[in-house]
Amino acid sequence: MVGALVVQGEEIVGRGWHRQVGGPHAEVEALRTAGPRARGATLYVTLEPCNHQGRTPPCVDAVLAAGISRLVACHRDPHRVAAGGFERLRASGVEVEHGILADEAIRLNLRFLIPAVLGRPAVTLKWAMSLDGRIATAAGESQWISSPAGRRWGLAQREEHDAILVGSGTVLADNPRLDRRLGLAGRPNVRVVLDRRLRTPPEARLFQVEGTVLIYTESTDWERCQALEERWARVIGLPAVEPVAVLADLHKRGIRSVLVEGGGEIHASFVRAGLYDRVGVDCAPLLIGGRSAPGPLGGEGFPALAEAPRLERIETRQRGGDVILLGYRKGCLQELLSSVGA
Repeated sequence: MVGALVVQGEEIVGRGWHRQVGGPHAEVEALRTAGPRARGATLYVTLEPCNHQGRTPPCVDAVLAAGISRLVACHRDPHRVAAGGFERLRASGVEVEHGILADEAIRLNLRFLIPAVLGRPAVTLKWAMSLDGRIATAAGESQWISSPAGRRWGLAQREEHDAILVGSGTVLADNPRLDRRLGLAGRPNVRVVLDRRLRTPPEARLFQVEGTVLIYTESTDWERCQALEERWARVIGLPAVEPVAVLADLHKRGIRSVLVEGGGEIHASFVRAGLYDRVGVDCAPLLIGGRSAPGPLGGEGFPALAEAPRLERIETRQRGGDVILLGYRKGCLQELLSSVGA
């Protein structure tokens, strides 16, 4: 997600942004709209211009050809293949600055940077809960805790991630489709189910919509495996269905970002492993109560407050009557800042 502006004097003469994978990069779009007015101008861009031939030619070539005299960027590109743009521009006489608004740019591109820096997909944990921290009533009713506007926010999160991940308990309890419905991404998402005992039924609704379904299991039940594969699921056996192994396999399959939608045991396993980067919560103005009503994090929890992980950079927004809370794993953004030289 990259944007660019060409500025001549105090006037913006060109604008561009990266619209889709394989399409022109932001710099090329901005330079094209600026035309000859780009010569001697300043190019502002959120990411170091690429210096390699990928799906498109190197952006550095376009910057030099346009006659840009100064480049201001938020941060370096962590990909070894694409990096090197700053050095080449400086060697060609272009003044280069970077590090401005780096924190904001990193948050914008978390799903791009985490795989490049940490070698795994970026992970967002998402849930809807009542004001008193319940994700369902004691009787198991959960539809709908969030408002229509809050649910649309949740669906928008699906559009922004490559894959949606749940546990088999969520499949059995809610029978969700786990699909994209807003039409923003232009392609179906990958659905991921963590199912140690291979309990997912072949008639589950997630098989009724387009898109890849990956099921991770420890089971060796050949008949159940075959029944699911007949529904075009890909059943992947692991010695232990744990976050680190699942994320490693997803990374090998080209998945850059994962939205973990639950349930509570699945969320707790990612928190316990420290394998998450962002948490998004839809907090509805409801008071459900009940000693046995479940919360968003299951497992054994943390025995001491000093051991409990804290979030940072908390953001709030309102959707309908709900409050959306967004926070980042402590240290996540600083780790990325250090890696991209900002």
